[in-house]
Amino acid sequence: MTDLLLAATSLDVTPPPGHRLDGYAARTAPATGAADPLRATIIWLSTADDPGVLWLTLDAIAVGKQLTTELAAAAAKVAGIPPANVVVSASHTHSAPSGWTGQIHPVIPAEREPVLYEALTASIANATLERRPVTASWRSIEVIGVGTNRHRQNGPHDNTAGILALHSLEGALEAILLDFACHPTTHGPENLQYSADWPGAARAALAPAVVGYLQGAAGDVSPRFTRQGRGAVEVARLGGLLASRVREALAGPGLELPQSAPVIRRTTISLPVRDLPSADDRASAVATAERSLRDGVDDPSARIAQTRLDGARGQALMAAASLPETLDLPVSVVTMGDVCWVNLPVELFALHGACLQADSTHPITRVIGYTDGYYGYIVDPSAADSGAYEALITFFDQPTTNRLLSETAAFVNS
Repeated sequence: MTDLLLAATSLDVTPPPGHRLDGYAARTAPATGAADPLRATIIWLSTADDPGVLWLTLDAIAVGKQLTTELAAAAAKVAGIPPANVVVSASHTHSAPSGWTGQIHPVIPAEREPVLYEALTASIANATLERRPVTASWRSIEVIGVGTNRHRQNGPHDNTAGILALHSLEGALEAILLDFACHPTTHGPENLQYSADWPGAARAALAPAVVGYLQGAAGDVSPRFTRQGRGAVEVARLGGLLASRVREALAGPGLELPQSAPVIRRTTISLPVRDLPSADDRASAVATAERSLRDGVDDPSARIAQTRLDGARGQALMAAASLPETLDLPVSVVTMGDVCWVNLPVELFALHGACLQADSTHPITRVIGYTDGYYGYIVDPSAADSGAYEALITFFDQPTTNRLLSETAAFVNS
């Protein structure tokens, strides 16, 4: 029998203070330190004669095209496999440096900082990967209380966590590839410390297993209605809640997966960038959003009003940015037995994740965003009709969004 081999490691890649944090336009000062470490985690599954798939997960707002290329090349060289077998995913924490990937959207201008991305790439290039035989099993479990739809509490949200558990032949839990859908935004714009947010807290609570975190269809999902405060205490509470549910799932039997290496397939989907509203319409949207503000209030409705203003102002920045006519989106599918991970470089809404799962012919399908690049939000019809923040700054109109979903579904099932 061919042994399934695992190499897993988690690297502390926290930068020094003094660099700009990403995720909130309202931030005006650089990082002062770290609330908890930012990590790059490698989980590589292969066999002696098959390179398999290496997942590189990073505590970052996003992994842009250039950073993805650099990190994939570094990880591939260490593992001795082709870069095409490396999947690079961001957790989407809003408390990581902008200088790793640079500007991800005209709404928040940023520049790549060589001192940051070169150090990050060097950390990956110097990683030690030792493969050992493991068994793989699959579980999923419902998680209530970490996140909900951030526009309406009872709106769409896949509240299941997907758990790929990797045990040594002696039965010890070696690593977990965990996916869940929710913005890591427990820390707000007032926070000036690096933090992996609640995914990092969940990862720490599941130690000593190495945990790679994959962010799901979280474009319209966050802790907006579930968090009981801001800061480290709430980060630990939400992360601990997720970790406790993962431990419950691991205590029971799972679906045993084959000992063969996972398989990856890739494609590129080219999409037209939408036409932006006229200057008059953009100005009207800003004026309308400004009238809805409630100064000094920090509750879900106030946050929705503030983000809508951010989006309205963001359209002006998009108009000034000379956007390209088309964008090329890398899409990949990883399969391992009955489990299929669909990876896209966008912030999918929950409805889109549900559609891709429903259309998939695979018994178990997990939809992952923020992977191998970043091309902003794709929004559902209700967000487009209501002029939600994400709809104001998306690169894609509804027909193009539908095209992305249909072409992705066709590729998944091909």
